[in-house]
Amino acid sequence: MPVNPNTKLNTGAIMPTVGLGTWKSKPGEVEYAVETALRNGYKHIDTATAYSNEAEVGKGIKASGVPREEIFLTTKLNNPDMGHPKEALEYSLKQLDTPYLDLWLMHWPAPMTKDGKADKSIDWLDTWRGMVSLYKAHPDKIKAIGVSNFCVEYLQRLLDNSDVVPAVNQIELHPSCPQQEIVDFCVSKGIVVTAYSPLGSDGSPLLKNEIVGKIAQKYNVPPAIVLISLQANRPGVNVLPKSVTKERIISNLNVIDLTDDEVKELNEISKTASFRACHPNWTGWGNLGFTEAV
Repeated sequence: MPVNPNTKLNTGAIMPTVGLGTWKSKPGEVEYAVETALRNGYKHIDTATAYSNEAEVGKGIKASGVPREEIFLTTKLNNPDMGHPKEALEYSLKQLDTPYLDLWLMHWPAPMTKDGKADKSIDWLDTWRGMVSLYKAHPDKIKAIGVSNFCVEYLQRLLDNSDVVPAVNQIELHPSCPQQEIVDFCVSKGIVVTAYSPLGSDGSPLLKNEIVGKIAQKYNVPPAIVLISLQANRPGVNVLPKSVTKERIISNLNVIDLTDDEVKELNEISKTASFRACHPNWTGWGNLGFTEAV
């Protein structure tokens, strides 16, 4: 099926199908990675306060010379900041050295204390309402809002209690964690899905998987391109490959069209090799409603 270079959000905004992810990128490398990506055709950069690299991302954007209005910039509200979203927003804008965000996500539906424990005094739905209020009051600072790491149960609760539908739900997606139920639900509600860890994260066994290798050989591309392309081929999904290596950053943008049979074959990998790169249990809130690959 053909890859659409862009995805349209429910706000009417255009979001590039392939963006640069910056999770787990080491300090001192992110600025160069962002600059390299933007100089070589990327238009979407994804970061988060929790990554502790927003300032570097901002420097990379400036160093690239690409005008801010040509870039789609995403960052996320950190779990320990869910009791004061206004201050968190201002912090991100200052760190990124930008007047506005194209997309602001709730990183997890899991309020936490500063020392990393679950904060049961805060309801994530109240945090969402705070984000909605800021979004409505400051359209000059926030172009769209959304969520991350939300299962169907949590999305339904949000939709039942909000007049704003999230523009995006960013979740882990790769052949060993396809989460088709969430993707289908989001598509049915007009919520774009952004795939993080499309390779299965660092040192992923998927890069040596026989099925992935066979398809990569057919198209004469690295296995990583097959895994990134799998997400880019899914309707209503865009994808965030992460790299700090110039050659890989450039290569990762070159997604390919996969056949329906190839997509099916790749997604069936989860039947025998299922795993998560980022487990919700780390938040102290349990599985957060996720049942697949936990």
